Amino acid sequence: MELSTKAKGNLTELQCITAFYQLGYQVSIPYGENSRYDFIADVNGKLIRVQVKTSSIKQETKGAISFATASTRINSTKNITHRYTKDEIDYFTTFWDNKCYLIPVEETAGREKTLRFIPPANGQIKGITFAKDYELEVQLAKINMEEK
Repeated sequence: MELSTKAKGNLTELQCITAFYQLGYQVSIPYGENSRYDFIADVNGKLIRVQVKTSSIKQETKGAISFATASTRINSTKNITHRYTKDEIDYFTTFWDNKCYLIPVEETAGREKTLRFIPPANGQIKGITFAKDYELEVQLAKINMEEK
């Protein structure tokens, strides 16, 4: 059975929350649907606002995933797109192939973020975002180092 878009989003959110919780971090979920973030994680006393996004494989490369860094809603006359800012969230998180990834919002430009598992065919390295650098444990270690 194919999951609906909403069900996929709920599953990704549960997987990300579980990943934080399995590492021993407390997670708080805001009441209602009016927050720009999906949950707050307590990383050794530092509270971070996290927006969960479901990723999909980049068809043209197969060696990368991407997720939206903006939200779109439809009103009666047009689509309204809103990019997330540092004033609203601290990080995006996504889950792919049994791994959770944590990406600082300030490292996302445009409407989507791509995380690569393999280098591009043209060998370019500069400006490429490799998934391994954004694995949850790697990013949490950076956050914990900032606090010391």
